[in-house]
Amino acid sequence: MNVEMKPIGFVSTDAKEIPRNWRISDVQGTLTIDKSYLEGLKDIEVGQRIYVIFHFHKSPEFTPQYMRITPPIYNRKVGVFNTHSPFRPNPIGLSLLEVMGIEGNIIQVKGIDMMDGTPVWDIKPEICPWSDS
Repeated sequence: MNVEMKPIGFVSTDAKEIPRNWRISDVQGTLTIDKSYLEGLKDIEVGQRIYVIFHFHKSPEFTPQYMRITPPIYNRKVGVFNTHSPFRPNPIGLSLLEVMGIEGNIIQVKGIDMMDGTPVWDIKPEICPWSDS
């Protein structure tokens, strides 16, 4: 099976150093979403937290050497699926960001742990007010 995805937008940030995880990041930047998805951005509000699913587009191809890694907070090797490492079998990232502002197709966010130019695959609310999930 072959899966093909197109980004819905891109991350922009002027930060020179990017934290390895959104939980420790206060880096700000923007998500510029393709204008064809403008209607889908309706109802995103300042103060809301959104999950951003993105592509680790600068990560090297995954090899077995990345199966167990030593993250900065550990003193031992752990399995890749117990980390936020960008070295993954499928280079998919997930961050929870705070919405600082929104104007048209531009979402200002805080908590960035992505590089400038990172492709965005999807956005989801932390808590969806329209369902029980």
